[in-house]
Amino acid sequence: MTDDDPRRAAYRLYADQLREAIRGGTYAPGSKLPTDAELAAELGTNRGTVGQALRVLEAEGLVSKSRRGTFVSAIVNKIYRDSTSRYNRSKRETGQARGAFAAELRALGMTPKNTTAVNRAAPPRWVAEILGVAPENVSTVARARHMLADDVPVQLATSYFPLDIAEGTRLEELDTGPGGSKSRLAELGHAQATVTEEIDVRSPSQEEAEALGMAEDQRVYQITHTARTKDGRAVEVAVHVMPTHLWRLAYTWDLSPEH
Repeated sequence: MTDDDPRRAAYRLYADQLREAIRGGTYAPGSKLPTDAELAAELGTNRGTVGQALRVLEAEGLVSKSRRGTFVSAIVNKIYRDSTSRYNRSKRETGQARGAFAAELRALGMTPKNTTAVNRAAPPRWVAEILGVAPENVSTVARARHMLADDVPVQLATSYFPLDIAEGTRLEELDTGPGGSKSRLAELGHAQATVTEEIDVRSPSQEEAEALGMAEDQRVYQITHTARTKDGRAVEVAVHVMPTHLWRLAYTWDLSPEH
């Protein structure tokens, strides 16, 4: 179906035009849009159609409505997550960054922030099974982070480490130092050699929606990250919850000739 296809609803065509104008800089991030009536006059349509178009963009996370009007979101271009190279030590530690998230945000010209809570915890059963620890006991160190880019909430992440590795180390401190937890694990003799990431797309919980400033009918990526040492031991399970409208995920593989 093309833009000229009569079967395509008119409001979607106007949503396309407004989306292009927002991402092209006609309406700056954080700015207030013209009223529905003013946009209708600009686009040559009616207020009802404009309202429908704006609801499409609101569902995509490009605009938000309040009593004061309709505003362009603070982040209109998706954050690029290079899932292949982000865990390389040189990338994680660039500019004394505290891990992959901080390094990749700075590379994009954005300011990373996060609040972190650290505690010893009994992990969810499925996490315990991966780490080979007891789910009924306090057997992990859990690091829960609320992560922001330019003061916009963009990610929730909780990492679990086996208590016998993390207990009494810098992994229990709020600031794990340059390179983050992965660099500290390497220093402890548990360097991560292989990583598996499983990705699911789902609705956020009410708590997640509130923390990320999103509607419950929007979607999040849930990335379950499992890291193992060269001898196969799982030393970290991290659960990342990220609004799909804010993130673009990239993965690259080198294939040998026989593949």
